Amino acid sequence: MQTIGLIGGMSWESTAAYYEGLNKGVQERLGGLHSAKIVLASVDLAELTDLQEKEAWDQVSEILVAAARSVVAGGADLILLCTTTFHKVYDEVAAAVDVPVLHLADALAAKSKELGITKAGFLATRYTVENDFFAQRISDHGVDVNLPDPLHVEMLDSIIYEELVHRTVVSGSRKRVLEVVHELWDAGSDGVILGASELSLLVRPSDVDVPILDAITVHVEAALNHALPA
Repeated sequence: MQTIGLIGGMSWESTAAYYEGLNKGVQERLGGLHSAKIVLASVDLAELTDLQEKEAWDQVSEILVAAARSVVAGGADLILLCTTTFHKVYDEVAAAVDVPVLHLADALAAKSKELGITKAGFLATRYTVENDFFAQRISDHGVDVNLPDPLHVEMLDSIIYEELVHRTVVSGSRKRVLEVVHELWDAGSDGVILGASELSLLVRPSDVDVPILDAITVHVEAALNHALPA
């Protein structure tokens, strides 16, 4: 079993879901008392969000590169960035270490194609939706991306940053997110990606009859496929 490096804290709630998912996955695949070998570097979301708002991406990169190097020093054989928005500096992080950094968009695109999804609705933070660094990477794999309208993007961003990063789950917010999911389905999507990892705290695939790809679940599966013996 390889050791999985996590760069987390963006937010800590979603990082906890990564940790739980990896350990459950190892137990399901290997049985017995097996658990995941994990090295975690957790960063301060407030600091990174402030730098993001200032467009100080060089400083964001420095922080996440240092985190990546620390998990490699701790024995990590591969790395997950436990975030969508801060994949903005993926290239810098991946270039700074000599172990694979598994890109979330690559994993989501591969899973979409596996499920026969050719046009995916995409829910994420406002920054991720309004900038094409993430959705374009999915499209580069041959999966079209269908984005919500600007008002819904703003609503989703508010739910993520004002509720979910504080682990506050509001039933009314769940209803509004599900309405956006169905609107994307009606607009021609044949599946919907929960691109912000925090959204998995609010919506589960069993909540709707639309194919849902949860970012954390898909990223965890990709890591397990890489880390565990076939």
